[in-house]
Amino acid sequence: MTRLAQTADLTDIQQEILSTVRTFVDKEIIPHAQQLEHADEYPQEIVDGLKELGIFGLMIPEEYGGLGESLLTYALVVEEIARGWMSVSGVINTHFIVAYMVLQHGTQEQKEHLLPRMATGEVRGAFSMSEPGLGSDVAGIRTRARRDGDGYVIDGQKMWLTNGGSSTLVAALVRTDEGAEKAHQNLTTFLVEKPAGFGEVVPGLTIPGKIDKMGYKGVDTTELVFDGFRIGADAILGGTPGRGFAQMMDGVEVGRVNVAARACGISIRAFELAIAYAQQRETFGKPIAQHQAIAFQLAEMATKVEAAHALMVKAARLKDAGKRNDVEAGMAKLLASEYCAEVTTQSFRIHGGYGYSKEYEIERLMREAPFLLIGEGTSEIQKTIISRGLLKEYALKR
Repeated sequence: MTRLAQTADLTDIQQEILSTVRTFVDKEIIPHAQQLEHADEYPQEIVDGLKELGIFGLMIPEEYGGLGESLLTYALVVEEIARGWMSVSGVINTHFIVAYMVLQHGTQEQKEHLLPRMATGEVRGAFSMSEPGLGSDVAGIRTRARRDGDGYVIDGQKMWLTNGGSSTLVAALVRTDEGAEKAHQNLTTFLVEKPAGFGEVVPGLTIPGKIDKMGYKGVDTTELVFDGFRIGADAILGGTPGRGFAQMMDGVEVGRVNVAARACGISIRAFELAIAYAQQRETFGKPIAQHQAIAFQLAEMATKVEAAHALMVKAARLKDAGKRNDVEAGMAKLLASEYCAEVTTQSFRIHGGYGYSKEYEIERLMREAPFLLIGEGTSEIQKTIISRGLLKEYALKR
């Protein structure tokens, strides 16, 4: 283990899990990430390896076949995986969010039906909230589920589903007619089970195909189109319509800790690449690490890695303690993603012209880092969440 991004007071089990994952990353992910990423190829062998390690059930309780670990453990595992290849962490992140939502908000029948198979990776989750043109305005969702006999019929289009094609379970937020005055109280989460694949996978439900992206390759990102899709009322998360917004926000809150962890992982890898290259590359008769301009950049990068990691750990530990962490999760996501963009850019500049070559890993990291500035809410959305929380906490007493 290196000096940076260490976490105090971990249990022996947590340390063993992280050591196992780090070894897996070093041996099974980093050596293959470049080739798979450039080919935009789904990392099936890597995913199968993660299944064997039990990562898909990391936070699912033991009674449902999982490992029953904490959010902190999960975040640290994600940090390690993202250090190897961020797309792999994306494969398990949306799965984790859906499993968390089922565990926290599902009926007992939903838990028993889904969680044991999610723990093994047999059922793979995807998370569907956004829509074309919608952005962060979740209350403006237009995809609608109308009551039809004992079930519902859904029509509309969802956007930006990570694992959209490879998943077999989608937690989809849609509008229902609950008669509430506030728009967000008319939203319902449906647990949509489907086969993996593309095209019309079941009547009325189409996954058009993979969206071609600048980075975040390998993992499939898709749209989801409902056209007269019929689903039973028993597929409503928790069994009661109109509660979807709160359920999704709970999932997004832990998702922001996850995105912060991913940003930390990329930052760590960018630093590792930069400090290694700076000791090998020579100019003017000495390694460039001995030039003050480069040495100072390395110092700044390491400080940013440490700060982001510390804030991510704090946010995870607050959630594990059962405390509200919306402000801290927002801070962690904001700081870690912004620092990630800065650290990867600094590493890129240290690599000089070679950083622009696809033969060097930093080229991939430069395309991955920008995604974290917008995933699970933009930096501007995080600032909105943070400022609102602070104004409530520090409200003037009149």
